[in-house]
Amino acid sequence: MYQIVTLEDEISVPPAKLGKELNVGIKESIVDKYEGKIDNDIGVVLAITEINNIGEGTLRPGDPSVHYPVRFQMLTWMPKDQELVEGEVVDIMEWGAFIRIGPVDGLIHISQVMDDFVSFDEKGAQLIGRASRRILKVGDRVRARIITISLKEQSKVGLTMRQPFLGNPKWAEEKVEKKEKAEAPKKSKAKPK
Repeated sequence: MYQIVTLEDEISVPPAKLGKELNVGIKESIVDKYEGKIDNDIGVVLAITEINNIGEGTLRPGDPSVHYPVRFQMLTWMPKDQELVEGEVVDIMEWGAFIRIGPVDGLIHISQVMDDFVSFDEKGAQLIGRASRRILKVGDRVRARIITISLKEQSKVGLTMRQPFLGNPKWAEEKVEKKEKAEAPKKSKAKPK
């Protein structure tokens, strides 16, 4: 889930950035400290969007930087348990697929791809359902549900597509078409008299 987070922190502006306009030097220092980082409480920091307030800078003995208390906003992405996400298949392995969902790649274990026995086609780099003949390949757009999250040293997001209307949207369309076909009234084959 994308969100705007407001944070207050002491930002250290090194001497190389002190010759710039104050807002520019502080924003660059905030970007260096936060952007692209993963935090367990706020998620993946994508961008610093606004600086709301800059307090008075202080100097410390033996430290050439100026330290400013700053309140600022940033755009973050934080996965939520059971959240529905859409993404693109970026890699297929014999044990599952990686799906790009926002700034991270989530893993769908082969057992969570679909309600079918799934095999890995190494030559075609795809996953294939035995009975359904459904195929998952790199470049497919899919819908999945987040089932595990770990943002410790590395971001790890586990996904499933084993629920109704998840997976490739074409799969849901095929299911609806089959159901409609099965429920269509059969034409009478009675002979005219």
